[in-house]
Amino acid sequence: MRSKKEINEMMGIFEKLMPEPKCELDFKNPYTLLVAVVLSAQSTDKGVNKATESLFKVADTPQKMLDLGLDKLKEYIKTIGLYNNKAKNIIALSQELVQRFNGEVPSNREDLESLAGVGRKTANVVLNVWFGKPALAVDTHVFRISHRLDFSSGKTPREVEDDLVKALPEKYIKNANHWLVLFGRYTCKALKPDCPHCPISTYCNSRDKRI
Repeated sequence: MRSKKEINEMMGIFEKLMPEPKCELDFKNPYTLLVAVVLSAQSTDKGVNKATESLFKVADTPQKMLDLGLDKLKEYIKTIGLYNNKAKNIIALSQELVQRFNGEVPSNREDLESLAGVGRKTANVVLNVWFGKPALAVDTHVFRISHRLDFSSGKTPREVEDDLVKALPEKYIKNANHWLVLFGRYTCKALKPDCPHCPISTYCNSRDKRI
C-alpha cells in the first residue's frame, strides 16, 4: 500500500492542476443530477448529456417526470444502454420522492439508497457533487487508478472506497473523486494510458506503465 505521505503529494499535484474539478454530467438541480447519475451507469457522460439535454427541458422535477410517463421517458433516453430498466427506476424513484420526501432529494445516504435504482455509488455522487459532502464514488476509473497506484488492493468498490477514505487526507476527499475520475478518463486510461503526459508518473510502478 502507498504511504500517506506519497498520496498527499499526489493529491497536491492534482490540486494544482485542477483546483476546482467538476462533474462532467449536465444537471440543473439535485433531482436532475440524481437522474443523470442513474442514467450514467455503464454509459458515458457524453451520451447521457446528449439525451438529458432535451429531457430536462420538459422534466426537471419528480412530478414533471411522473407527468411525462414511462413510455415518453423511454423515447428521450433510448440511446442510453439499459434504458428500459433505467426508465422504470427513474419513474419509481420519482414517485418515492413525491410520496416520501415532498419532491425533494434527500441529503443523507440512507434515504438516497432507499430509492429505486440508487446504490452506494450513485448516492455518493449526489452527496459529493450537490451537497458538498466528502463522499467517494468508486466507479471503474477510480477502481482502476486505486490499484495501479497502490492506493488499495480491495476486491470490491466498497473495499476500495474504505481504503481511500482511510488513506486520503481529509481535506482532499471531496475533490479526490473528481480528480481520480478525470485522471482515469483522460490520462490513465484502461487500455492505452497516456504515461508520457502523466503528472504523477514518477510515483507509478504499475506493470501497465508505458514509459
